Parts: sequence; C-alpha cells; structure tokens
Amino acid sequence: MDRLKDKVAIITGAGSGIGRAAAELMSREGALVVAADHDTASAERTARLIGDAGGRALAYTVDVMDDTSVGDMVEASVREFGRLDVLCNHVGGTNPRKDLDLLRLDMDEFTRAVDLNVRSTLTGSRYAIPHMARSGGGSIVNTASVAALVGDVLQISYGAVKAAVVSATKSIAVQYGPQGIRCNAVAPGTVMTPALLDNLPAEVIESLKGYNSLPYLGAPEDIGHTMVFLASDESRYLTGQLLVVDGGMTSQSPAAPGRRAMLPA
Repeated sequence: MDRLKDKVAIITGAGSGIGRAAAELMSREGALVVAADHDTASAERTARLIGDAGGRALAYTVDVMDDTSVGDMVEASVREFGRLDVLCNHVGGTNPRKDLDLLRLDMDEFTRAVDLNVRSTLTGSRYAIPHMARSGGGSIVNTASVAALVGDVLQISYGAVKAAVVSATKSIAVQYGPQGIRCNAVAPGTVMTPALLDNLPAEVIESLKGYNSLPYLGAPEDIGHTMVFLASDESRYLTGQLLVVDGGMTSQSPAAPGRRAMLPA
C-alpha cells in the first residue's frame, strides 16, 4: 500500500476511464494526487472519490493544448504539495469522424491531433522536469497506443501522433536520465472505458475479444496498475521503454482466431 508513499503525482485526463483509475490506484499506494482534466466536474469527482477513500487529491482544470494552462497546472501542484515526482501525460485521442484514411483525412484534425497528443506531452514534461530534477529525480509516464505499432484503415493521424509520443518518450529518457528522471510509455490495446462503451455497439465490443490472445478485454485498472508500476521505484531501472498492455492483440497472428478452430477438441 506504500509503493508511492508521499510522492506527488499529476495525472492529466484523470476525470474518467484510465486516467481516473490511475489516479485512484496511485492514491491507494500513498501518492498525493493532482487529478487534472478539461472538465472541472469530472476532475472534482475523481478528487472526491480519492478523498472518500482516505487519500488526498487536488482537482485541477487544465487545457493541455494551452501551454500556459499546463504550466499553471504544474506550478499549482508544486505550491499545493511542495514537490513533483510523477507526471502522467495521459490526455490524447482524435476525432474518428474526421481522422479517416489519408485521402479523406481532415488536415485541421491532424494539426489538432499533434497539439493534443504530442505537444501536450512535450509541454507537460518541459514544465515538470525542472521540479523533478530539484527533488533528485522522477518518473514521466506517457500514454501511447498500439496504434503506434500497426497500420489501420482509419485514424491515420492517431497512429502517427502516438508513434511520435513513443519517440519523444525515448528522447526524454536519454536527455534527462542523468538527472534521475525516467520516462516510459504505455500502449493500451482495447480497454473498456466509458468512451468505448458509449461509442461502439455491444456486438462490436464482443467481436473485439477475438483479436486478443486473452479471452477478455482490458479494464481501465489494467492500464492504471501499469502506470503505478512505472511511477514507483519498482521500475527504477526501466526508462525509455514502451510497455504494451493489449491482451496479446499485437502478438497474435491475424490468422490465429480461425486456426484455433483447427485444434482437436
């Protein structure tokens, strides 16, 4: 229960889904949490959940595409808790109705995707690193995606910007490792977040299980536990790495589900 005792952790996108799960799990491990989100009510809800469970959290409203807002978030966190040890750059995504194949891609959406996923990661890290260095080190955890590793028929921007997050993760790890600052990324596969449940029909969600090696889809807590590990001293010798948490989706041959039927009963 004390893997993150007295560490100060900022989690962006903490208002729901994976971000909320990470915030709650880090608090259970003793962290002082800044639950940051663009939606004030959602951030406050996460902070209340942490408080009700006996933890301590600050709700903060942030626009990760506004550099000043990100900087203010980091400074407010340090004022509140006195230091900064962990930053989870979790906010990201694209609009799937505009992020299509290359010829039908809305280029304004691509520009927005760069700001939302890549610039926000760089900006958050830029503001956090000096504070981490003064404390003797820290851990930055970036959210990438399995979309960074494979091609797809849609969302070309999403795959491209998440690949950029992976590359930035490695460079940050190399550049600031000498100051004791680690930087890693997690690549979720299909996770049963509120956004997924709200946007996909039940039959489609059920069919997605066939693409995993495991017989179930991920929960937000599955990614949250990975973030806790990366934030903790248990991963002190791990930096510049991408941890793929996808139920075996990217390790499975596309032919595997059909070939499974060939096995003897």
